[in-house]
Amino acid sequence: MDIQTIIYIVIFASIAFFIYFAPTFVAYRKKHRQREAILILNLFLGWTTIGWVIALVWAYIKEKQP
Repeated sequence: MDIQTIIYIVIFASIAFFIYFAPTFVAYRKKHRQREAILILNLFLGWTTIGWVIALVWAYIKEKQP
C-alpha cells in the first residue's frame, strides 16, 4: 500500500466518523439534557439508518424548560 492510499483511507475514515456521530455532536453542542442517552443510542443503533435518524431528530428536539 502506498502513502496516497493510506491518506485516502484516513480521510474517508475521518469523514465517516464525523457523519456517524453527528447526532451526538449536535446534542453536546446544544447542551441537550439527554445527550448521554443520545450518545448511547447513536453508538449502538447508529449503524442502522433508522437509529441514526432517531438520534439526530432527538438531538434537535427543543426541550421544555422545567
